[in-house]
Amino acid sequence: MKNFKQHIILALFGFQVAMAITSCKKVETEPRDWIQADLVWDDQDKNGTVAGFFLNSVYNYIPGGFNRIDGDFLDAASGDAIPSRNNTQVEYFTNGRISTLNNPDPYWGNSYYGIRAANIFLANINVVPIAALTKQYWRAEARYIRALLYFELLKRYGGVPLIGDKVFTLEDNLEIPRNTFTECMNYIISECDAVKDSLRLETGANYTTSDWGRIPKGAAIALKCRAYLYAASPLYNGGGVESNGTLKNLTGYPTADASRWQKVIDAAVELNALNYYQLQPVYNNVFLTNKNTEVILSKQAAVNTGIETTNAPSGYGAPALSNGRTSPTADLVNAFTMRNGLPITDAASGYNPAAPYANRDLRLDYTIFYNGVNWLNRGVQTYEGGLDKPGGTTIQTRTGYYMRKFMGNFATNSTYTNQSHNFILFRYAEIILNYAEALNEVGRTEDAVKQIILLRTRAGITAGANTRYGIPTGISADDMRILIRNERRVELAFEEHRFWDIRRWKIAPSVLNGTLSGTRITKNANNTFTYENVPAVTSIFTNKLYHMPVPYAETTKNSQLLQNEGW
Repeated sequence: MKNFKQHIILALFGFQVAMAITSCKKVETEPRDWIQADLVWDDQDKNGTVAGFFLNSVYNYIPGGFNRIDGDFLDAASGDAIPSRNNTQVEYFTNGRISTLNNPDPYWGNSYYGIRAANIFLANINVVPIAALTKQYWRAEARYIRALLYFELLKRYGGVPLIGDKVFTLEDNLEIPRNTFTECMNYIISECDAVKDSLRLETGANYTTSDWGRIPKGAAIALKCRAYLYAASPLYNGGGVESNGTLKNLTGYPTADASRWQKVIDAAVELNALNYYQLQPVYNNVFLTNKNTEVILSKQAAVNTGIETTNAPSGYGAPALSNGRTSPTADLVNAFTMRNGLPITDAASGYNPAAPYANRDLRLDYTIFYNGVNWLNRGVQTYEGGLDKPGGTTIQTRTGYYMRKFMGNFATNSTYTNQSHNFILFRYAEIILNYAEALNEVGRTEDAVKQIILLRTRAGITAGANTRYGIPTGISADDMRILIRNERRVELAFEEHRFWDIRRWKIAPSVLNGTLSGTRITKNANNTFTYENVPAVTSIFTNKLYHMPVPYAETTKNSQLLQNEGW
């Protein structure tokens, strides 16, 4: 992926040069993203060097997820965490301050910039005399990114204007109405199906290490699987909260259809048929090994220590300065089962409130910094007055926990070293969870159990006498639904799923209306600790937050854009 990263840097440099060339003009006569066409779409450039830079710039519009909301994870607005700092933008999602003018996740503009860039590429790449197979890959990649950006819009706003291959100029009529949810979903799925066989095959000779990060066939199937999952879910599958029929058509299917779950199953089966993707043996290695068979698509970045310095416990100073930005809630910590697969609320689980982190699901250790766990040659101190929760005005945990996920293995190091921190957009574990959820919803509960066992085995859950890894014999579909949702919560924590999951399941009011909890830890005179569940913050959720507000600036420029209900 080294060459790909260099191309991105060069692409940005090329854009800067192009902008410098045009900046001397007194009047803007072309759109600001315009660059000299003959420099990019060169009919003499048989290697497509500059066109390749342009495509790499289109890749930059693929969303990331690490601390992207003003320095915080989106999960800090999902009930799984809160920001360690006070009065941050991500809290707008849970304190009622979101508005058409005030949205910390303003993805409308980013997506349409990326869609426009993809359309410019597709409109011009045929001029460049590159090899036919390269052109095939490049065109498919641009179309995939465009479909992905439309999905990012759809899950936030519902239906949005579909512009096809159109590259608008300043003379065009931009008063374009929103397409329905159905039309947008059909477009995304059709694009995935149209490009999947034109993308690189994961197992082929044309997907080498230097191409890692390029979009493979599996990514098209994975996007289709996720899109179908959302489409089948309660919020979108006839369960819209709108009172207005027109708006309900924009934000979901007007009527429910249980058969939509079968499409999720079919997509998961299709991906499995590639015979390439599989779970990594060690959970944390998924996030630290750049190229592995669990990652389907990730946003590439140079090796760095950004996750560690931004999120590790704030009591660690130079040379391993840590800022402790993310405070996971006790609600998330309590969602991790015991090693036997039973929830901590089960009397048979063996949970000990005096030693709350002992014998837990191993994913807990890879996801959460809790009191006493070793880091940089000392135990983390999140007890009251400890090095990582000293009190006062220092930025520190507000819940008794810090986020550990995605970080390198620095338990016995004295400082941080550069790690592979590529934000994963799709990985095989998600496909397993999508598959399990859909299987359960069509009545194939025992088949769903088999899928969850795959994840629990990797997580170190013990098989038990009945070899069901903590899943009750004869479990009902309703109970299995709860279990799958919890499994998804712990497996995919901080990967930007929970925020959207609680919305598509229509459980956000029960999750976010009320108190989110932390753990107050007191160190006793005999060096033991007392753990107490305490309120951390009060959160609110109203139905209008199921869909984001269309930005005010867009509705003032385009009178045909209908605003979502409640905004």
